[in-house]
Amino acid sequence: MSRSWPERLKAFSQRLQSRRLRIGLAPGALLVAAYAGRLRSVLASAESVAVSGGAGPAWRAAVDALPSALAPHAAARPEVTLVLSSHFARYALLGADPALRTAEEWLAYARHRMESVHGHAVADWELRVTETGGNGPRLACAIDRALIEAAEARVAECGAALVSVQPYLMTAFNRVRARLGGRPCWLVIAEPGRLALALIRGGAWHSIRCRNTDESWRRRLPDILARESAALTLEQPCTDVVVMTPEELDGEPGGGLQIRDLTLPRGAAGTQQFLAMVLP
Repeated sequence: MSRSWPERLKAFSQRLQSRRLRIGLAPGALLVAAYAGRLRSVLASAESVAVSGGAGPAWRAAVDALPSALAPHAAARPEVTLVLSSHFARYALLGADPALRTAEEWLAYARHRMESVHGHAVADWELRVTETGGNGPRLACAIDRALIEAAEARVAECGAALVSVQPYLMTAFNRVRARLGGRPCWLVIAEPGRLALALIRGGAWHSIRCRNTDESWRRRLPDILARESAALTLEQPCTDVVVMTPEELDGEPGGGLQIRDLTLPRGAAGTQQFLAMVLP
């Protein structure tokens, strides 16, 4: 029996008001952003949930905190997108190779590259390969398989559905790629204790490196990028820098750098800066 118009309108209204969560998984905190609506996603609520460390791998405490973070939203049975800190991901840039034609061939190449650096541990990792622009290099990302399986179990405990697991590096790049322009630039993605540094040239990735850091990275950014440039033997230094950071930049870093803070999507309120990892 087909539903009446009032029932259809009610169902349509419920779909428009459905709740989706983006949760940033990091060593010291969970960032939980709830979005409502289908046609136009609106930030309904946001919070940061502190996470204390414990035994096991670095990600264990954050994953185990998922049920308590999800509890206030459980009644809506939300769809959950998990955004992973660069603390929990490993990357390798794969040079363009016309001999590699299929996704399986690229994945095998990525596994070989990862094994050459990390050894047999790669057997326990989930690998993904992503195009970064045109026929240019591709980015390989490795995540502990146990992290993904544990996250799926914790989310399911609350009646929610884990629909996507994304490394923050790629969600950040996808958010700003249309705003980068055609000039070479550094993409600097900051998190507490971690910096991801990517050099973008001709719309494609030229290098990627993650490094541990502290709060002094803002002041030391010119020196950090100078050392990266020297390691890459760049003929000319790249001074255009795009930054994504959960905290506003204080003052100019100097060193001749031209800084653009693109953390917030157009139209977003400045108070949302701390949600950098989970903004759409």
